[in-house]
Amino acid sequence: MICRLCIRDFAVIDELDVEFGSGLNLLTGETGAGKSVIVDAISIALGERADTETVRSGCDRAIVEAVLEVGNSPEALRILADAGISPEDGSIIVSREVSRTGKSQCRINGRPVAVSLLKEITDRLVDTHGQHEHQFLLRADRHLEVLDAWCGQEVLSFRDRVADGYSELRRLKSELHQLQNDERDRARNIDLYQFQIQEIANSRLTPGEEEELIADRTRLANAEKLHAAASAAFELLGEGDRCSADTLGEAVMALQGLAEVDTQLQPMIESLQAALYQVQDGARELRAYRDGIEFNPDRLQEINERLDLIRTLKKKYGEMIEEVIGYGDELRDKLELLTHSEERTGELQAEIESLEAKVMADAKQLSALRLKGGSTFVKSVVKELASLGMPSAVLEVSRRAHELDLSGIDSIEFLVSANPGEPPRPLARIASGGEISRIMLAIKSVMAAVDSMPTLIFDEIDVGVGGRTAAVIGDKLNSLAQNSQVLCVTHLPQIACSPGRHFAIEKQSHEGRTVVRVRELSDEERVTELARMLGGAAPSDTAIQHAREMLGGNA
Repeated sequence: MICRLCIRDFAVIDELDVEFGSGLNLLTGETGAGKSVIVDAISIALGERADTETVRSGCDRAIVEAVLEVGNSPEALRILADAGISPEDGSIIVSREVSRTGKSQCRINGRPVAVSLLKEITDRLVDTHGQHEHQFLLRADRHLEVLDAWCGQEVLSFRDRVADGYSELRRLKSELHQLQNDERDRARNIDLYQFQIQEIANSRLTPGEEEELIADRTRLANAEKLHAAASAAFELLGEGDRCSADTLGEAVMALQGLAEVDTQLQPMIESLQAALYQVQDGARELRAYRDGIEFNPDRLQEINERLDLIRTLKKKYGEMIEEVIGYGDELRDKLELLTHSEERTGELQAEIESLEAKVMADAKQLSALRLKGGSTFVKSVVKELASLGMPSAVLEVSRRAHELDLSGIDSIEFLVSANPGEPPRPLARIASGGEISRIMLAIKSVMAAVDSMPTLIFDEIDVGVGGRTAAVIGDKLNSLAQNSQVLCVTHLPQIACSPGRHFAIEKQSHEGRTVVRVRELSDEERVTELARMLGGAAPSDTAIQHAREMLGGNA
């Protein structure tokens, strides 16, 4: 529901802040007072096209902001959740800013959003009827939803079954199309996959192999240097004329005979003895290392060739050996699918044929239920139209068959003839705004039990009606207001006297300029406003008395 509307520098409105309530909200005022401007501002807040001409003269931009309660609309909540927007206390704040330069900004809870997202949300929250845009029922693509909602749970269940079946059919057909799309591509891919699998398998790659090969190559490439260094070190430690082992041995022998003379020498002797053993061990290890150094140009060439192969495979299939091996496993899975595609093709064709028959049977049953429900829908709406001053109105539910889709095999559109002798035509082509509004009111009246639209706006609904018909319209608006918020712009006292909140729209002069003001009327002010509507700007005592009688217990 629309909880609050704030407008700044919009058309003839300098600044306006009005709070609407649940139930019926009546807006009245003299012709040209600015009632249509209020509705236009609401439409822009709901996502309709914003025109630079709406910016108040002398201002750079116009701003329209609305607080919308969304807690009772699961669809709106779902769309908001998908967009990552969370309502606060069940409400959102939507705002539109229109610049004189033509730029427009749209926000929800202060977050910039596309206007299309705003409209997708508000289409689930507000339905406007009258000589304005944002008219849900004037869109033929929505008529099917209206009829299905009227028909009830059995139709909605069949529709869900058809939608689920159709979605599965599309998935299966997509898979089949992919398999059959290009047989030559499939054959080429089989050859390619087989070649790549064989290339990777023949390489016999092992994890960690490349690092080991690089280390081996480095040793082989530097064999001479390693042999020379090991030989020189070995001679210094254990083989030369004055090698370290001999020198240490002589030092130990020189001191051993004096250990008995001075016991302090014993630890030194032991240290030198340990060093001698370590030098001898080191010399032996160096000799073994030197003798084991390989001078093998053939092996070096073999390693280089192996590393070249690994680099080639990595360039084709992955940055690491493990990735190359993993890619080979993926290719085997793909090849398995391709080589068994003929078998899968047959399975898919059988599944599609079976499912298609089932879904078409459900779609035909759904169509029959719609046809049955459509006849009672027509009777109910025509009855409502008669009570609204259109006794000759004719309503038809036009059905055209089309190929199966998510909604079935039906294309539905409501056709109406408002006058005798005129053939039924689409709702959008009816010229009179008053007739459109009464037709919408009739449809809304019969849909009241199943419709979930939180807010209904009726603008100029009383054009061309009066007397008894106007009173009936008031009763129906009051009935709708039991389950939805209703905003009604009216010229007729028979409607304005309905129980609800009453707002007067007035033009005033402020600082030499015309401005629009909106104020909620007290009970006594409602009497005065109704008397004005009955008897003009200076109502008589009779008009005031009549107004009191019309308001009854509300005055």
